[in-house]
Amino acid sequence: MPEWFEALVGPISTAGVTLVVGAILFAGFLRGFVGFGAALIIVMVLSVVLGPLIAVPIANLAGLPATLQLLPTAVRESERSFVIPFCLATFLAAPVGAWILISIDPAMMRMVISAFVLAMVAMLFRGWQLSRPLGPTALAGAGAAAGLVQGSAGVSGPMAVVVALSRPGTAHQQRANVIGTVTALNFCGLAPFWYHGLFTREVILISLMIIPLYSASIWFGARFFTDRGHRHFRNAALLSLAIIGVTTMILAVRDYLAV
Repeated sequence: MPEWFEALVGPISTAGVTLVVGAILFAGFLRGFVGFGAALIIVMVLSVVLGPLIAVPIANLAGLPATLQLLPTAVRESERSFVIPFCLATFLAAPVGAWILISIDPAMMRMVISAFVLAMVAMLFRGWQLSRPLGPTALAGAGAAAGLVQGSAGVSGPMAVVVALSRPGTAHQQRANVIGTVTALNFCGLAPFWYHGLFTREVILISLMIIPLYSASIWFGARFFTDRGHRHFRNAALLSLAIIGVTTMILAVRDYLAV
């Protein structure tokens, strides 16, 4: 085994490895079922074990095969008038976010993101929806905000989901919109991360190790949605957002106070 890899994983305890494997399995199932949330889980767990500068690009790379698994559903069932302006804007904003990742304390940003997600979850639980569909300019603004957060913290999925779930539509259409926006978020960080040298040998190798387990659990999640999970999609998505938001807030506050 190469010395650099031993130096990377050597300090990780058995409990740490178990935590990572469990996180990957749950993240993949959640991605397949509700279409989002996996990157948040992966970033949170791997940041504890390996640090954020490794965790964020790993979450990005490991999520690429998932986009190929789920993309046909998004293309077939999503609202193009919603997905296309949102996605184009993410690519324009992601480079700025990547600069923030290497320049600014990520704990403060995660606290802001978590507070925003929890506030929006509370509104959606109360049945809030947009009074009218967002126009291209507003959608582009939402996409730019998501791209900025994706580049800086790798956790912008909930922002895309909040916008998608606030629109009327069937569970299948909402899930397809979520998958379409999250797909763009996966790809928009590739060039900025590469430019800043974040795709190191360690990141690439660990991502390749994670992908088979991650992809298999995504398949099970998608199968569950098709069989019977679609009846519970909206509540499951909102509950996932709430849990992820609270957990991210707790970890962000802990990291901020530890500085």
